[in-house]
Amino acid sequence: MSSLVVVGSLAYDAVETPHGKVDRMLGGACTYISLSASYFTKVSIVGVVGDDFASEDVDLLQSHHVDVEGMERVPGKTFFWSGRYTPDMNDRETLVTDLNVFATFEPKLPASYRGIPYLFLGNIQPTLQRNVRAQMSNPRLTGGDTMNYWISDHRADLLETIRGWNFLLVNDHEARQLSGKTNLKQAAEAIMAMGPAVVIIKRGEYGALLFVRHNGSLRWFAAPGYLLDQVFDPTGAGDCFAGGFMGYLASRNLDLSHADTDPQEMLRAVIYGSVMGSFCCEKFGVDRFRTLTRAEVDARFQEFQDATAF
Repeated sequence: MSSLVVVGSLAYDAVETPHGKVDRMLGGACTYISLSASYFTKVSIVGVVGDDFASEDVDLLQSHHVDVEGMERVPGKTFFWSGRYTPDMNDRETLVTDLNVFATFEPKLPASYRGIPYLFLGNIQPTLQRNVRAQMSNPRLTGGDTMNYWISDHRADLLETIRGWNFLLVNDHEARQLSGKTNLKQAAEAIMAMGPAVVIIKRGEYGALLFVRHNGSLRWFAAPGYLLDQVFDPTGAGDCFAGGFMGYLASRNLDLSHADTDPQEMLRAVIYGSVMGSFCCEKFGVDRFRTLTRAEVDARFQEFQDATAF
């Protein structure tokens, strides 16, 4: 029985970094999140692909015990994105965004998914995120992410949507834009007042910040970025962070409404998120997940503990 439903994009990407160029590789937020989370729990996905979506890519998902019943295949081409990274890998230029079949995506949950306790809503239109949440019978924990376009052009809809979430995952620019605050601590508090009990702010190579209430006061935790010898491709690293974070919470059967009683579990979830994001950067696209083992994941978790203990 799956414990986590992931909703989002399944795509093909073309990426150019200082280390090389790949013209077509498996991508999409749903893909990265589900592969990352699969190291902790069984995942069921909801997304749409075109008739060009390769059988070997379905096989990769299923080899990680990802349930693809909710993956809809329709005539047309799969969502395609192309980008080029700057030499320091901190910025990228989007060259092509072809929504293709994703343009008319309306998530429909199979009956077998509706009782699953954990739900992660990837970056799609806030109305669609809210509709997916309404299709679930009684999820124990709901969270997701968003982007600057929804924050600026669909703000009212987004605020209505995240009001019912347990946590929100955004990067530092999005946190400032959503909250109207430049100080990240103030930004997190403002976002928590909008509904989510927990806020995670991603900061790229500088790691991530967790904000959660504990004993009536705001507690924050800073996870460092893992120091890789080489970053080959950061595409999907934030989504892999989300998968590690959510996958760990699901594996522990946690309820964020009770996070106040055990903040240590939240801290571990953030570190596992950082671990999974770091592995993603070691090869292009999802290639690192073709060989990655849970033993390697746990060994890197220990490295994080060793590097931050004092």
